[in-house]
Amino acid sequence: MNKKQIIWREILHYAIENKRIKWTQKELAQKYGFSLSTVFNALKVPRKSGAVKAGGRGFEVRDIEKLLYLWATFRDLNKDIIYRTCVQRSIREIEGEMPSGIIFGAFSAFVKKYEEAPADYDKVYIYTKSKDLDRIKKRFPKKKGYQNLIVLEADPWLENFGEITPDVQTFVDLWNLPEWYAKEFLKDLEQKILR
Repeated sequence: MNKKQIIWREILHYAIENKRIKWTQKELAQKYGFSLSTVFNALKVPRKSGAVKAGGRGFEVRDIEKLLYLWATFRDLNKDIIYRTCVQRSIREIEGEMPSGIIFGAFSAFVKKYEEAPADYDKVYIYTKSKDLDRIKKRFPKKKGYQNLIVLEADPWLENFGEITPDVQTFVDLWNLPEWYAKEFLKDLEQKILR
């Protein structure tokens, strides 16, 4: 995930979870070690669309839903995929056999947080750092067949959200998945976070 999307995730997460809508660019730049120009550039498209309004020393989120859909449109999940394999076990077994330190995404993140599944699912999406990929490959070796374990590269700050992706990232990831059941999860998650 690029720096712009990391900034969007931060803004959206706090807007939805903590009702925090006002920020300064300096604050975000310092938190992530980004330049002020990186933060400024990350806000260009949200400002143009009216999702964010800049003024004075900071900016505020004006339309959470619009910013969330904006990120969903820009997100390219395929760029973050670092490993895929076929695991001939049930989804629950695959999830249960994950090594420590991984972060569940998409369907698994939803189910682990809300303890329900709007539809049956047959793929597990997880995030890990590249340096930890060998542990996953050892436990789930490369096999031909239906690829039901998809591993994505975690950005350096994702682990700050815990063992599952934050709702806003779960949402944008689900938005970008081709599986028919992603739509059912997406509808349910939208009701939980935007209504």
